[in-house]
Amino acid sequence: MIAQHLKKLPGTRETSLLVLAYLYLPIFVLIGYSFNANRSATVWTEFSFAWYGRIVANPSIQAAAFNSLVVAGCATVLSTAIALAAALATSRPFYGRRLVEGGINLPLILPEIVIAVATLLLFMSLGIKLGLMTVIVAHVGFCIPFAYLPIRARLNDLDKSLLEAAGDLYASPYQVFRRITLPLLWPAVLSGAVLAFVVSLDDFIMTFFVAGPGSTTLPVYIFSAIKAGVTPEINAISTLMLVISIVLVVLSYWLGQRGKPDA
Repeated sequence: MIAQHLKKLPGTRETSLLVLAYLYLPIFVLIGYSFNANRSATVWTEFSFAWYGRIVANPSIQAAAFNSLVVAGCATVLSTAIALAAALATSRPFYGRRLVEGGINLPLILPEIVIAVATLLLFMSLGIKLGLMTVIVAHVGFCIPFAYLPIRARLNDLDKSLLEAAGDLYASPYQVFRRITLPLLWPAVLSGAVLAFVVSLDDFIMTFFVAGPGSTTLPVYIFSAIKAGVTPEINAISTLMLVISIVLVVLSYWLGQRGKPDA
């Protein structure tokens, strides 16, 4: 009802288009100038793929990309496993369940910089040396709710009669989980894993605070590189990350829709 009333207000469509243009036009400009042959990021000369070839051959970018993939891969596997266990644990009522669910989803509410500073202080108080391992640990905690939500939502939609029928046929809890629950949850598990991977791959604030020598990821590399000025090389890296993120988010949504009763 509110949306219908807003559509009738004068200038609503024009204002919406202006807001969308303000948000997305700079992204399209960045993508366009990533194909600029000129070294300057603001002076167009001719169309070229040269900068994409340069970033592929750049050892520093290769190392940063490798670190990003290692961190995102490890964080995805660990956070998804923890999220699956947490979703199964909170699918049944118990005293304090709402409090537990709130704690799991807390990283979605708190500002990321607050979490990053708190995580850094924790590592410092424990005397843990900053490096690739601290980045992975920090990303695991930050990615858990992103993997948890799709799994928890799918658990709510499961036909409980299937689980009860398996129990009536003397299936053990492990057999019920392996043969019924997990196959039905598998699309949601994959959806949450892909979403966690995207969040970890694109994260900058958390990584910037807890990274040490030799643990530079692509977002941190981009931040360091733009201090010397924005170049088409940076535009090309950002464009590739943008395309990868969009593809993975679409994949996550598609996986999340599979197996639903109305799908």
